[in-house]
Amino acid sequence: MAAIAPRPLSGETYQERSKGKDVRISNIVAAKAVAAAIRTSLGPRGMDKLMQLPTGEVLISNDGATILSKMNVLHPAAKMLVECSQSQDIEAGDGTTSVVVFAGALLDACTGLLSKGIHPAMIASSFYKAAETCTELLKKAAKPVDLADRESLIYAVQTCLSSKVVSQNSDLLAPLAVDSVLGILGPNPGEATNVDLRDVRMVEQLGGTVDDTELVPGLVFDKGSTKTAGGPSQVENAKIALIQFCLSAPKTDMDNNVVVSDYAAMDRILRDERKYILNMCKKIKKSGANVVLIQKSILRDAYNELSLHFLAKMDILVVTDIERTDVEFVCRTLGCTPVPHVDSLTPEKLGSAEHVGDVVLPGSGHKVVKFVGVANPGCTSTVLLRGSNELVLAEANRSVHDAQCVVRSLVKQRYLIAGGGAAETEASLRLRELALETTGMDSHCFKAYADALEVIPYTLAENAGLKPIEIVTELRKAHAEGSTGAGIDVIKGCISEMYEKNVIQPLLVTTSAIKLATETVCMILKVDDIVVVM
Repeated sequence: MAAIAPRPLSGETYQERSKGKDVRISNIVAAKAVAAAIRTSLGPRGMDKLMQLPTGEVLISNDGATILSKMNVLHPAAKMLVECSQSQDIEAGDGTTSVVVFAGALLDACTGLLSKGIHPAMIASSFYKAAETCTELLKKAAKPVDLADRESLIYAVQTCLSSKVVSQNSDLLAPLAVDSVLGILGPNPGEATNVDLRDVRMVEQLGGTVDDTELVPGLVFDKGSTKTAGGPSQVENAKIALIQFCLSAPKTDMDNNVVVSDYAAMDRILRDERKYILNMCKKIKKSGANVVLIQKSILRDAYNELSLHFLAKMDILVVTDIERTDVEFVCRTLGCTPVPHVDSLTPEKLGSAEHVGDVVLPGSGHKVVKFVGVANPGCTSTVLLRGSNELVLAEANRSVHDAQCVVRSLVKQRYLIAGGGAAETEASLRLRELALETTGMDSHCFKAYADALEVIPYTLAENAGLKPIEIVTELRKAHAEGSTGAGIDVIKGCISEMYEKNVIQPLLVTTSAIKLATETVCMILKVDDIVVVM
């Protein structure tokens, strides 16, 4: 009987390659699962996600970055997609769902390319070239915009808000978001290259509806003034002092008790305390201040009933519990300087406003303090958000922030491009033409990249309940005939000219999504092992 020849031992290289392939496939599957989870929330007809947080709080949103940040993602490759979405949120503020959906489609394309035997490094290199080409193609197709053209900016913001929970309020929120950002650009908006959105303060106030939201060209505190009987609630030509010292009796450094058994001694202590506080209040009045903002204190009481009584007698309006984090914003808005000690309170350190007073909000009865007619040397503004419940209020806050980010994107890069999947289809078509002219591995990779780009219009059509294959084929035909602005009109369920429908978005949103998705996918491709360090 013939002996069976022993099987040749597999070499180390082969084992390594097998392991690398398994790890790569595992990473791709995990990352695609994240993309699939939020794919249904893309576009104006996308679904919302209801999330129950560990605290028991409920959150409703269809913002990609918000959904992913609340998801408990364990796989390291899937976490990269979450970080990619957060990067897009920081860079452009919009397109956080698109970037993840596109990354998922690219990973799907990678599976096919890897099965053909193309090396991951070659795929990554070609994808980078394709992303660069797409960015250039989109810039050629984009239309320049002037920041003075307020109407175009509003249309771009309305496109962003169309997919939000508060989309029915976009007629109010879009102009509000545009004005809030343009208002902080300073005297020469044409020279601005970026905007710090921290200069726009969001004040949430429960009650009323989203329609009651307003932009205040000054300052609003989310609580009324603190006053005792006889204190003013309205002040004209206000001189405002922001104090960081406490209007209460001093305490010893160590925690100790003083036992007083003699009535005369007790009377003397109370008299001295009264004299001490009255002396401080007189110094405040002497500086010329008629509105006092008191910073919150953790060491001892920032104020007491006695100090409020004296300030009320002196016709001084008092607003208490100013957060430490708000001090810088308040100072820039009102032009005042925080005062750490009563002796350093001088007229030069006071801010000014034409009118300061309590305002009762309709629909809730809550009071807020409004500062109107501020000199505003730091160029700041406040958005007073209203909502019938906490869920609507939180989503309105996120939506207005995204809308402001759209305007910021246009300040950074002043180009508008058609929405509704038009930009992605145009880039896909031109890249497919380039793939036919290119030879070698690049040709395969470019074609796969072009196919992946079409996932955006495909998903838009799918989420709107249309026939995606028919719609995407029609869209491709329109672009092949030279209509660069043709996109999906989800309301009528057909292909329309997006520029005519005013469905436009900043170029930065699309180019940033393409770059970030490509970088993330290439990073995942280049991983061939996962090392767990305990």
